[in-house]
Amino acid sequence: MGKAIVLCLLGLVLAQGALATSIYRSTDAQGNVIFTDDPNHGGEPVELAPLTVIPSPVEGRQAEPPRVEGVAPRMGEAPGQPFMPYGTFRIRSPEHGADLPASYAGNLQVELAIEPELRPDHSVRLLVDGRVSQTPMHTRAFMLNDLGRGEYVLQAELLDARGQVRHRSPPVSLYVQRANVTLPQDGG
Repeated sequence: MGKAIVLCLLGLVLAQGALATSIYRSTDAQGNVIFTDDPNHGGEPVELAPLTVIPSPVEGRQAEPPRVEGVAPRMGEAPGQPFMPYGTFRIRSPEHGADLPASYAGNLQVELAIEPELRPDHSVRLLVDGRVSQTPMHTRAFMLNDLGRGEYVLQAELLDARGQVRHRSPPVSLYVQRANVTLPQDGG
């Protein structure tokens, strides 16, 4: 019980100290330490160091989605952004706006630029038109097979050891042309 009173008083003392009030310390007949702001109760003045106040996060604020940029902020930049240990995380190939000829036959290798090297506890997955195309892997390259003719948007996602998305690459748009076998060929 005595410890609880002392702790309560200490809390009051610290709160009063934050308001720049003088604090006095004394000991009662049972040996309990008493803190007070009343100099009439005796005791010696206590000098308290200034308190460091850290503001709490705003309640109800939702977490920001992973960034959609190629380069993440360095330590101390853009507070509130997700963890990103890589200076470069983007799709290197194919290039944005690529027009792929029929010779690709719908098979496409997607290469990522990740610097420094991908950590052993991280994995990457590829999104095609906003949908996951393959399970997460520890790789810099993916193979997409049998892409039909048309436009596609690719994005890579960085996942941490718990499988949480930590970053997304900028989107890359491409167009796949496929030869139409039903049209007659020129051959004379």
